[in-house]
Amino acid sequence: MQSLKILLLGAAIGSATVLPASASSSAWYNSEGGKVRLVTSGKPDEAGRILGVLDIALKPGWKTYWRDPGDAGVPPQLDVSASTNIAGATLAFPAPQRHDDGYGKWAGYNYPISLPVTFKLATPDQPAVIDADIFLGICETICIPVQTRLTVDPTSEPDNADDAALVKASFMALPAPAKPDFGVNVLPGDHETLVVEASFPGAPEAADFFVAGERDYMFGTPSRSEEDGKLIFTVPILDRPSTTPTDGGLHYTLTSSAGAVEGLLPFP
Repeated sequence: MQSLKILLLGAAIGSATVLPASASSSAWYNSEGGKVRLVTSGKPDEAGRILGVLDIALKPGWKTYWRDPGDAGVPPQLDVSASTNIAGATLAFPAPQRHDDGYGKWAGYNYPISLPVTFKLATPDQPAVIDADIFLGICETICIPVQTRLTVDPTSEPDNADDAALVKASFMALPAPAKPDFGVNVLPGDHETLVVEASFPGAPEAADFFVAGERDYMFGTPSRSEEDGKLIFTVPILDRPSTTPTDGGLHYTLTSSAGAVEGLLPFP
């Protein structure tokens, strides 16, 4: 991906068109490689959350990125600070695929994808309007940043069945929480490698491991080996913070022929 040109031309971004909104969703934002919108289920739940998706309708041959795009990609980003009565928003990610475009390997999607979003209300019993600044990369041989603001009034049609069904299906498609027989255990490594042992159902050749570089960590593509019948992934640590964080962890996804799980790893 390093030799791909990132088009930051105003003409490329400004040529997109906005299509009319319907129900509890935003307008579509059209770009060269596809279109993007926000969809919500309308009504907040008892915890004061509104569930939604960032709906990315890619054209054939185009792709977009997982939460960690590698060293030259653009991860999906969503800023709701301009919204009314929205305290924050959290993106979730379906299991990605490993891609090799000849320039590098990276994780993402080469098909239309809906990224679940959880919006948290600042005051649960008050109305909310979502104004979300969106930034993501949509790539063919050239990556085009898509940057726009999408607006949704979740109360405009809170009982829209199609919107609710899309949101529900997208959350159900997320990786399940990791468990002892389907997940990873961290093995001793060194300052330059993260090493994990993977447990999973199905054939070893179908398994893959994705770890997101966060908090100033950057990771290379995992290599795989089998030791005593166990699958080991060794991940190069390309960059790391000067001080190891003591809170939180690194998001990972483990895929197999039987599905996918996700969890948090301690910082190496």
